[in-house]
Amino acid sequence: MSWRDTLPEVRGKLLRDEPLGPYTWFRVGGAADVLFIPADADDLADFLKALDASVPVTVLGVGSNVIVRDGGVEGVVIRLAGRPWAQITTEGDTITAGAGALDSMVARASAKAGIGGLEFYAGIPGTIGGALTMNAGCYGSETRDVLVSARGVTRTGERVEYALADFGYTYRHSEAPADILWLEATYRGTPDDPEAVQARIDEITSRREQTQPIREKTGGSTFKNPPGHSSWKLVDEAGWRGKLFSVTGGGAKFSELHSNFMINPGEATAADIEGLGEAVRADVQSKLGVNLDWEIRRIGRPL
Repeated sequence: MSWRDTLPEVRGKLLRDEPLGPYTWFRVGGAADVLFIPADADDLADFLKALDASVPVTVLGVGSNVIVRDGGVEGVVIRLAGRPWAQITTEGDTITAGAGALDSMVARASAKAGIGGLEFYAGIPGTIGGALTMNAGCYGSETRDVLVSARGVTRTGERVEYALADFGYTYRHSEAPADILWLEATYRGTPDDPEAVQARIDEITSRREQTQPIREKTGGSTFKNPPGHSSWKLVDEAGWRGKLFSVTGGGAKFSELHSNFMINPGEATAADIEGLGEAVRADVQSKLGVNLDWEIRRIGRPL
């Protein structure tokens, strides 16, 4: 009898050998040993408390910034997306959002409430949970600029609360323990005219549509910007814009529109996409002497 035969009782969904490709923007990857979609925060906490401590746990939001490897993901994958994880409330100059709320929806809710300062979230694919984990940002603003606090649950089911200072944020990095599953976050902006906030969001959205392959099967920014450099320029200088690369499938490439965005043009495998990223990292290091660090998460087992 394996751990999968003695899983705790839940009110949500437990799916064994569930393919994860459909849950990601790249549309690639193998199956989760078990996919858990909790009914609510109590369901999640109770499950984690009762789950065998030796079973690995991986969190998945809307799958916008992740490569799931072709061999699938060991242990339990917990998906926090949709209701009730996407609730957004406002009070005065603060806004509280569930971990599964889309960043773009938080930006829109802030505009409706007349709260300025969160417009940049309109330019970030993904959810609040991911934004908390990586100090997500764009166009000169970051999560740490507006975050007040966040609440989550540990791998053992313990509820925790972190203030901004507890995160130890730096560029695309947090010092918070990696095993925390974030439940919600509270932000503080500045009172502003709703129409003015919405106008800035519209400008960011338009700029993103013109410069990023948002209608492709992509994963957002592939690499962090090295100090003093722009990743897209390095990828470009090394000659990888639009160049197809294949390991086992139909191939992947960096977008002609934005050369820090990998895309799956049709029949790529996870090995193609990750292999492309590693090939570019090696080439940029060899030709330009600069190290590129992944911004996209890579999880699971290769085939």
